[in-house]
Amino acid sequence: IMNEMIEIERKFLVIGNPPHVHGVKMVQGYLCKDPERTVRIRIEGEVEQGRAVLTVKGKPEGIARPEYEYDIPVADARELMGLCVGSIVEKTRYCHHIGAHVWEVDVFEGGNHGLIVAEIELSDPSESFEKPDWIGGEVSSDPRYANSSLSRKPYSQW
Repeated sequence: IMNEMIEIERKFLVIGNPPHVHGVKMVQGYLCKDPERTVRIRIEGEVEQGRAVLTVKGKPEGIARPEYEYDIPVADARELMGLCVGSIVEKTRYCHHIGAHVWEVDVFEGGNHGLIVAEIELSDPSESFEKPDWIGGEVSSDPRYANSSLSRKPYSQW
């Protein structure tokens, strides 16, 4: 597997108030979510004019996992949402450039309302990064915070 197809991601709770400007609405559902693989459909932006992506993720090895993304027609994504297992995850994503990295802050809606997490993608699991003051505890290894888990058992049901 080539490096650019490996996702190395750390996830943290948000405790402060990061600025929320230029957010992108996202709806996503899961066609498959077992421990070995997940297959996700996501529509980013307006449902009619947005971007749709099919993502296949392999088994995690620590904070790294294989990931493949493919743009698909929005109309196809809307139809595939009807085949998803669990509930649809709704969120708004805000990107913050801090140091050499981009923090993606997801503010969840619907059954996950009240949950705000920040993710950072790294090129190496041991890579250092600047942590803004609104970053709280790390939840990278807590499976409850995976979006696929949130579609199965929303934050409001914990």
